[in-house]
Amino acid sequence: MAEMASGTPLIDFNPEALRAVLADGFGAERHFRVERISGGQSNPTYFVDWGKAQLVLRKQPNGPIVKGAHAVDREYRVLRALFPTDVPVPEPVHYHADAQALGTPFYLMKRVAGRVLEEASMAGAARKERRDLWMAVADALAALHSVVPGDVGLDDYGKPGNYFERQISRWTRQYRASNHGAIPALDVLCEWLPEHSPPDDGLVCLAHGDFRVGNMLFHPSRPEVAAILDWELSTLGHPLADLGFCCMPWHTSPDEYGGILGLDHEALGLPDEKEFVARYSEKVPFSAMILPFHKAFALFRFAVIFVGIADRARAGNAADARAAALAPLAERFAIRALEVIAKGRGG
Repeated sequence: MAEMASGTPLIDFNPEALRAVLADGFGAERHFRVERISGGQSNPTYFVDWGKAQLVLRKQPNGPIVKGAHAVDREYRVLRALFPTDVPVPEPVHYHADAQALGTPFYLMKRVAGRVLEEASMAGAARKERRDLWMAVADALAALHSVVPGDVGLDDYGKPGNYFERQISRWTRQYRASNHGAIPALDVLCEWLPEHSPPDDGLVCLAHGDFRVGNMLFHPSRPEVAAILDWELSTLGHPLADLGFCCMPWHTSPDEYGGILGLDHEALGLPDEKEFVARYSEKVPFSAMILPFHKAFALFRFAVIFVGIADRARAGNAADARAAALAPLAERFAIRALEVIAKGRGG
């Protein structure tokens, strides 16, 4: 039997089925261990030891899912495309499309040694390195946006152009299809965003879609990003969508998914938002100005993601036991978006 790590969340598949897949693809091994990784609200993730190989498994959650969501095949494809580039990503190992083995498709990648700093305050790092760690996040985002999608075989990874128009429509539909109930601040955003979207400037890049500190794996001892994780929402998009998303911590409080609004940034060794944006802007091969719209859009999108998390929690198939507690953040993030808009008006 497979060895299970004690005290970890329930594994949602038969480990012996995974053993059979691994033995068939990589040869038999005596040592086999599976451990569910806590955290993450979407695709269940596991550490897998197979002999001396240390792997990570990502799969779709069990139960019904929204069409197009939890696309682990897209995650695997983008890892394969980016691994040969300067963008720090884990090495992809195997994609398994047949859902019979584990109940859903899944993929394997090599485990990367590093630190997880879940909150934007980077409380798990020394004060003296926090600014440098944030600058490393800016560098990693710039490296991603500097990749020409067609050069890595991703020219068909999404629809180029009119990104914000399409995304606002998509997330609005997802929100309105939810059984969550009306959220007045989100309703306002659904009307405001399409009316204030800037003209399409033709910029197209590979957009991560969830680019934040919690999805970075940092080098064990140096202020560097060792790997960018969780590519489920990646697509061809606009770079300022990712940048706006990465700026959210400066507009959300610590109890709102680990933001840094209201904290003493200088005392904690944290950069201000302008410094972070300036570092990113120095590294990318284009010029673009981030607007309140881009930040409000990011907060809106994350608010709808929280609506989806709450829906999965009620259905009993959320990937994390904390999902129900995150449900109120849908409204709070929408309110923060309206605050960003008001501040941009000078209100």
